[in-house]
Amino acid sequence: MNEIILNSKKNGMRVLLLTLIEYLAGIALTILSAFLLESGHAVIGAVLLVISIIWLIVGWIPLCGLKVLKPQEALVLTLFGKYIGTLKQDGFYYVNPFCTAVNPAAKTKLSQSGDVKTGKIGQISINEVGSVDIAEAANKKISLKIMTLNNSRQKINDCLGNPIEIAIAVTWRVVDTAKAVFNVDNYKEYLSLQCDSALRNIVRIYPYDVSPDIDTTGDGVADEGSLRGSAEIVAERIRDEIQEKVGDAGLEIVEARITYLAYAPEIAAVMLQRQQASAIIDARKMIVDGAVGMVEMALERLNESGVVELDEERKAAMVSNLLVVLCGNHDAQPVVNSGSLY
Repeated sequence: MNEIILNSKKNGMRVLLLTLIEYLAGIALTILSAFLLESGHAVIGAVLLVISIIWLIVGWIPLCGLKVLKPQEALVLTLFGKYIGTLKQDGFYYVNPFCTAVNPAAKTKLSQSGDVKTGKIGQISINEVGSVDIAEAANKKISLKIMTLNNSRQKINDCLGNPIEIAIAVTWRVVDTAKAVFNVDNYKEYLSLQCDSALRNIVRIYPYDVSPDIDTTGDGVADEGSLRGSAEIVAERIRDEIQEKVGDAGLEIVEARITYLAYAPEIAAVMLQRQQASAIIDARKMIVDGAVGMVEMALERLNESGVVELDEERKAAMVSNLLVVLCGNHDAQPVVNSGSLY
């Protein structure tokens, strides 16, 4: 299905004025026929009266072909089931009054920008911002604006089998109205389902955090890719995956971003303890490395200056004392030796 854009239909104001003038003429003709009937011209008066009544009854039909579009709006039109084209530019249009606007996703409300909840008062719908839509055709318009879809959080197992919760925000827009309306049943629901599917496919490739011997690129070489550390790369792969699926629906995925990422509640406490233990080990390793370097430097300086001569036993004692002081969690208590060194 190829999109057909109708650009030569901006005759709405002309048709509206012409219809109003013809209605005024019909009213005038009715008054004239009444005078003719009273003046004795019964045949002419009756004919004019019938013509004027018929026009007043059916003269409103051309008004059904008037369509008003605001910027970044489109209207897909069909005539007796056949697709005839799409109105895409803003303006006041006149089309065949028997044309029908089609938008199967008009009443679909997702967690996204551009969708507002509506309430019904009689036959008039009033939305949250206070505007009133009386004509049903207004609900059939397709927005061409860039919108953001926020799908709910999903619980997915990463490549190590750890359950995580993740959510994404997808920025998208309609680029081909004919494909969006006719190639899929409901393009909004279709997009939402494809976002969930693509998210699961990509998340299963990555670990939550960096893990050894994990290949996330498919080249057979272990790398440092992870959901937490490679958020930009993961989001780009999710965007490409969604775009591949929704291209036939006339949608363009502008951007995809991870909005929430955490371990599932049932393992969050254990994983937190694991991270804390890893952080403590890394910190201790750094402290020990620094302490050993400081001890080596102290022994070298003492040997160079010749302040004191230490045998191997005294050096070992000195190294032990310095390591205890430098690696301890608490401040050392100083002890003053007033006697001999030995």
